[in-house]
Amino acid sequence: MAQTAYYQSPLSQRYASKEMQALFSNDKKFRTWRRLWIALAQSEQELGLDITDEQIEELIAHKDDINYDVAQAREKIVRHDVMSHVYAYGVQCPKAKGIIHLGATSCYVGDNTDLIIMHEALELVQKKIVNVLAQLKKFALEYKDMPCLAFTHFQPAQPTTIGKRASLWAQDLYMDYLEIEHLLENKRLLGCKGTTGTQASFMELFNNDTDKVKALDKKICEKLGYDHYFPVSGQTYTRKYDTQVINALVGVAQSAHKFSNDIRLLQHMKEVEEPFEKGQIGSSAMAYKRNPMRSERMGSLARYVIADSLNPAMTASEQWFERTLDDSANKRISIAEAFLATDGILDLYLNITDGMVVYPKVVEADLLKELPFMATENIMMDAVKAGGDRQELHELIREHSMAAGKVVKEEGKPNDLIDRIANDPKFGMTKEQIESHMEPIHYVGRSVQQTEEFFAEYIDPILAKHSDELGIEAQINV
Repeated sequence: MAQTAYYQSPLSQRYASKEMQALFSNDKKFRTWRRLWIALAQSEQELGLDITDEQIEELIAHKDDINYDVAQAREKIVRHDVMSHVYAYGVQCPKAKGIIHLGATSCYVGDNTDLIIMHEALELVQKKIVNVLAQLKKFALEYKDMPCLAFTHFQPAQPTTIGKRASLWAQDLYMDYLEIEHLLENKRLLGCKGTTGTQASFMELFNNDTDKVKALDKKICEKLGYDHYFPVSGQTYTRKYDTQVINALVGVAQSAHKFSNDIRLLQHMKEVEEPFEKGQIGSSAMAYKRNPMRSERMGSLARYVIADSLNPAMTASEQWFERTLDDSANKRISIAEAFLATDGILDLYLNITDGMVVYPKVVEADLLKELPFMATENIMMDAVKAGGDRQELHELIREHSMAAGKVVKEEGKPNDLIDRIANDPKFGMTKEQIESHMEPIHYVGRSVQQTEEFFAEYIDPILAKHSDELGIEAQINV
């Protein structure tokens, strides 16, 4: 990695994909500005303003070859980024110079561009969620009927299956998918509203023809591929919308953090591990260690996104009347970095789910250590059927369970509950009869069916809808 003498964000150096970085690049922003200026000129021409085909063709001819040097030199003089680029575009397009940005204010290009980039970034986030769901489905169905110890309060509880647990991870992401889908199905632009949102400058241009001014919004949006625009605004679109977008990313961060916590705990238990490459070093001091560094990084980035959500929330609440500029610096940092961090999180999620390792013998051993306690209800029912007194047997099981637990915790010996019950004549059962209740799959309820049903009914339709987006691989910098 090339060394520099100035700060560079780790989000671009280590975490976010090149695809997401490109969306928030200056080149993407300024190219989009020019697309918006072309759409404005075309729409104004269609509605009767004196703009020629030759002028529009000139704008189109130079939409991608941005003369950054001219814009930068001009900005040093005028201290205004939008007007610097209007000037630079005009240098390249002398015939169209007088109609560039006609009637518009800076937020026409600034806000509409921000919205376009956020929506394209949401599409990339959604694409990666769908790919994670595909990998979780594969993992869950492979292990749908492998019983494992389930936990409440991180204390042993009734068994579940490895696959059922994975369905919980997938369901969280499914909910995130739905939130993003809602945002994309209802995406909208600012349109062209003018200095305070009243469209007064356009009323002047179109001689107070309110129908044409209203049509201008619609035409511009259609040319950019949008069906909707904000019906009212100040100079800017409501900053509340940024909060809604970032909250969708926070949902992804929450889901990923929960998953990463589970993997870290499972890796401690040696039941499931994240991928560990052949030459990877787990610890600089302890060569034997296999640290869950991918999951730890997921959690770290997720906390960043969750905390970052306060920025657009505070910005939205702090706006004055039709606009203030105290949103700008915060917005251009917090929105971009929330997307870059979320992108990094999902790349880690893709990487982990593509190579998770399950150790069935450890899973089974951990479950069998606790299963005798969980089997006592069935054992007691059989003993009652054989003529035992339920209340008496219940108390005996409680006493034997406490004694067996004490042996495990205080003496470090194996769980001997089965032997204790078999040796108690009040139960009237042989060890073989009791061990017949020790088949783990009998204690997982509908785990297998729930897993199958969830993926078939909820995830498969999403995977079918996005079938052409499946199969991406994440590249992470470890």
